[in-house]
Amino acid sequence: MSQLTDGSRPRVFLVVVDDSEEMQVALRFACRRARHSGGHVALFRAIEPQEFQHWMGVGEIMREEAREDAEALLGELSEKVVEISGQIPIIYVREGVPRDELLTLIDEEPSISVLVLGANTQGESPGPLVSYMAGKGAARMRVPITIVPGNLSDEQIDAVT
Repeated sequence: MSQLTDGSRPRVFLVVVDDSEEMQVALRFACRRARHSGGHVALFRAIEPQEFQHWMGVGEIMREEAREDAEALLGELSEKVVEISGQIPIIYVREGVPRDELLTLIDEEPSISVLVLGANTQGESPGPLVSYMAGKGAARMRVPITIVPGNLSDEQIDAVT
């Protein structure tokens, strides 16, 4: 039986896709929660603006390459989401500063129920996005934030989800 957020919509667990190892842990957590609650997983990738765009044509090529890379990564991760959650994920790709685009997306998409982030456990900081969202960004959030330690094994995630 699925749990619904307002009686009619399934929960949507939003995962921020980046190149970190802890993102994989957050993704598995979100997939398992979605599977067990009748929800869906959404994948978000921000394409950061290019710093140096001296020649407009070069900047445009760099932007297109970044989008192609993002789409390829999201395609790979989508297969993993289907495998674990049993559902095709919702995909969001935006251009801009990741944390700003993330907050805007959450404001604009009422279907998003939970933000799932993976925390770096190797250094002094859990990561810039986790630090921001757990601090200043939390004041702007309309959904709960789940922070998953990046050092959890698949078995540990499966046990808690």
